[in-house]
Amino acid sequence: MESIEQWIGVDVCTRWLDVHIRPQGSRFRVSNDADGIQALLTHLKEPTQVGRIILESTGGYERQVSSHLWTLSYPVVVINARQARNFAKAVNQLAKTDQVDAAILAWFGEALKPEIRPFASEAQAQLQDLVTRRRQLVEMLTAEQNRLSGLRGTAQADVEVHLDWLRERIKQLDEQVATQISQCQTWQAKHMRLKTVPGVGKVVAATLVALLPELGQLSTQKISTLVGVAPLNRDSGQMKGKRIIFGGRAAVRQMLYMATLVAVRHNPIIKPFYDQLLKRGKPTKVALVACMHKLLTILNAMLKHGTDWRLSPPAAA
Repeated sequence: MESIEQWIGVDVCTRWLDVHIRPQGSRFRVSNDADGIQALLTHLKEPTQVGRIILESTGGYERQVSSHLWTLSYPVVVINARQARNFAKAVNQLAKTDQVDAAILAWFGEALKPEIRPFASEAQAQLQDLVTRRRQLVEMLTAEQNRLSGLRGTAQADVEVHLDWLRERIKQLDEQVATQISQCQTWQAKHMRLKTVPGVGKVVAATLVALLPELGQLSTQKISTLVGVAPLNRDSGQMKGKRIIFGGRAAVRQMLYMATLVAVRHNPIIKPFYDQLLKRGKPTKVALVACMHKLLTILNAMLKHGTDWRLSPPAAA
């Protein structure tokens, strides 16, 4: 790391990029567009001299700059806001401004050197957007259905029209997702393989292909942590706390949960495992989380070994 000369934090908003460079302490603001990114590049050393460029995930506003820097071989890492905020509290930085946030991100990169993961390709990003948009419409559909029973007259009719539109739009998005997956042989093979598992339907499989591209490439522990179904210890001294799950990719975990609800009724491996946990006195929620972990382990092993579902799944790695 002796050749590293810059650790860079970029705080992103709709219009601006606030940049802080360590250890020089230089800071500046550029616009969050193509011109601003070019201006940012004039301040950067060669990629080999940059330790990390850290950005927060901000609902997509960070995509343009992070993708551009990635294509130029810069070591870019996008972290979630919780990580940055917790780090700021740890170093007793309670103030919060765009400039302060950029400085914290640069410090975070230098201190923790987070793992660099490949960025999604343009096609992968488009598939992720389609799957995410479908989930948003399903949430809208559920909300409108809950409102319907409390309405009458023209208000009720208005909601019913909106429900019809949402159902049709979700159907169209399903077709667009299927088309996008069919254009990539690797995605198509993954999608078909995942659907061979009892409990995993086309929507769950598409979500895993889109939002969890690491599936089949990581160890059981790492993929479980990434999704947020790995039990975390809460022990201190003589106290042994309950294991909990925390963090991870919520959208993937939600779909995995839905698949598990089906699997505990119909999957010939998950169902007896679930029943056994209940017989041992485990709470339903604990048993379901354990089944989510087991199902994810099976899916990960299948893609890692290139095998379809069978009653005796491949050993986890």
